[in-house]
Amino acid sequence: MSLNLIFFLLLALIAVLSAVGLLASRSALYSALYLIINFATVAVMYLTLHAPFIAIVQITVYAGAIMVLFLFVIMLLGAEHIGSLHPQRWFLPLALVLGILLLAEAIIIIFTQPNLLPEAQVISSDFGSPKAIGELLFNQYLLPFEATSILLLVAMIGAIVLTKPEKK
Repeated sequence: MSLNLIFFLLLALIAVLSAVGLLASRSALYSALYLIINFATVAVMYLTLHAPFIAIVQITVYAGAIMVLFLFVIMLLGAEHIGSLHPQRWFLPLALVLGILLLAEAIIIIFTQPNLLPEAQVISSDFGSPKAIGELLFNQYLLPFEATSILLLVAMIGAIVLTKPEKK
C-alpha cells in the first residue's frame, strides 16, 4: 500500500464518520459542525488530487459562507432547542430496505463491470490552476459568466425590495 492510498483512506474514513455524525446528531449546531469537518476533509481530498482552486472554493464557499449562513439561521431560530419529531413507524424498515438495495446495486456494479472507469488521460501541469480557470472563464465562457452576475444582482435587488418596510 502506498502512502497516498493510506492518506486517502484516512480522509475517506474521516469524511464518512463526519457524515454519519451529521446524520446521527440530535443537535442542529453539532450537525452543522460535523458538516464543516466534512467540507474540510473534501477540500483536503481536492488538494491531494492537485486541484488547489477547487479546494479553496470548497473552503471559501461551503465551509465559509454557507456554513456561516446555516449557523446564523440555527442560532436565530433557536433550532438547537426544538425537540425532534417522532417519525412514522414504517420509515425505519423502508430506509433499511432501500439502503440494502442501494448497497447491493453498488456491489453488483463494481464487481460485474470490468471497465467501469475510462483510462486515465495525461493532463497538463496547469490544468485546474486559477490562471487556467480564469482564462477559460473570461474568454470562452464570458457571456454565461456575465449573465450569472446580472442574475445575482437582480436577485439581490429583489431581496432588498421585498424586505424593505413599507412607508405609510
